[in-house]
Amino acid sequence: MSTTFRNYIDGAFADASDGRTLDVVDPTTGEVYATSPLSGPADVDAAMAAAAAAFPGWRDTTPSVRQHALLKIADAMEARADDLVAAESRDTGKPLHLLRSDELAPAIDQVRFFAGAARMLEGRSAGEYMEGLTSIIRREPVGVCAQVAPWNYPLLMAVWKFAPALAAGNAVVLKPSDTTPASTVLLAEIIGQILPKGVFNVVCGDRETGRAMVEHPTPAMASITGSVRAGMQVAESAAKDVKRVHLELGGKAPAVVFEDADLAKAVDDLVVGGFFNAGQDCTAATRVLVHESVHDEFVSALAKAAADTKTGLPDDEDVLYGPLNNANQLAQVTGFIERLPAHAKVEAGGHRVGDKGYFYAPTVVSGLRQDDEIVQQEVFGPVMTVQSFTDEAQAVEYANGVEYALASSVWTKDHARAMRMSKNLDFGCVWINTHMALVAEMPHGGFKKSGYGKDLSAYGFEDYTRIKHVMTSLDD
Repeated sequence: MSTTFRNYIDGAFADASDGRTLDVVDPTTGEVYATSPLSGPADVDAAMAAAAAAFPGWRDTTPSVRQHALLKIADAMEARADDLVAAESRDTGKPLHLLRSDELAPAIDQVRFFAGAARMLEGRSAGEYMEGLTSIIRREPVGVCAQVAPWNYPLLMAVWKFAPALAAGNAVVLKPSDTTPASTVLLAEIIGQILPKGVFNVVCGDRETGRAMVEHPTPAMASITGSVRAGMQVAESAAKDVKRVHLELGGKAPAVVFEDADLAKAVDDLVVGGFFNAGQDCTAATRVLVHESVHDEFVSALAKAAADTKTGLPDDEDVLYGPLNNANQLAQVTGFIERLPAHAKVEAGGHRVGDKGYFYAPTVVSGLRQDDEIVQQEVFGPVMTVQSFTDEAQAVEYANGVEYALASSVWTKDHARAMRMSKNLDFGCVWINTHMALVAEMPHGGFKKSGYGKDLSAYGFEDYTRIKHVMTSLDD
């Protein structure tokens, strides 16, 4: 029996106004299991109008009111954990046990973090900077926020968007990816029982729906997690009416392994860092750079570990990851491998798994050069490339020599070297002897074509506020 998802606008669920729908596919089978609204301009208008009407009331609530609301949302998400995990897995094919521990638990924790952040906004102290006049700094919500979440972490990325926005006093119109609406629509059901109507709205649809949201005159801010191409289009559209823009885009994270590193630990951690979520992660350890003196040893160990890594169905507790999200993504990953240059060598994997669904084997490719396509472009699949470097300077050159700058890691026992590398690596995050660890208290965001703005942390919270200077005369 097919499932039907609906928009959530102004406190009520509704189909697209013109009745259009999109098919939602189970990536473990490749078969349609549900439909969702293909929302058009009228639906976007309705959601924006609801958010605009609700914004003044939510803006004027005290931080403590917003904190308690977010804490209730976190508690309600925890109470509906089984439902959220099931919904997320159905759209993504992710292993159920990892969804619960590695995605839902952090998502709930992050909602609670932003609940606390609502009461912790700080500004410079008031003072007299001109004789007879006192200056005060106000931090205010920006207004209605148009937010577009991706398909690789639908639930987690929805939280990264709505939690700081709501904590700061904004109203939200959120669009999930067309391939993964289930958990976001369920969030609307949960949140709708707690927040005033219109404060949180969900509009389902495709790229054109997202474009209509960004180009709409109502939002003061547009936030997207997605591809570089999508981010550039959002920035261009938002520029027409000078909207604030928050972009978290692609990544091509290097993992730089020096000769003194604990190679066994590096292999174990990077297999998880490279293949978790089928490599569909902007921070995934996709590019391993290894010192030439340990290159062959490392490649051999990494290839063996990859061959021992399993992909499979959501209820299998022995698998690290499930399928790629959709047929287009499977074609993209397959294309990168098919176009490998003659000097490249597939050390492990390099093929689809099974003939049903979008499963792809853990893949390691060696013998690559810096200008190879698979080194320069984001694969977004369970594929790790390995390059050799001669010294620290070349490691930095290779690591920085891509257009992305989101995350990186360094593997060494030499503290001074680790500190030099953390300074010289041009990435928004540098991990040392670990990879892909995230906490709510620390910022996540990149440079260059990986975008701008921060998720998580107080920095991410402040991105959803604006600064106002108030100056008053001390004269009667």
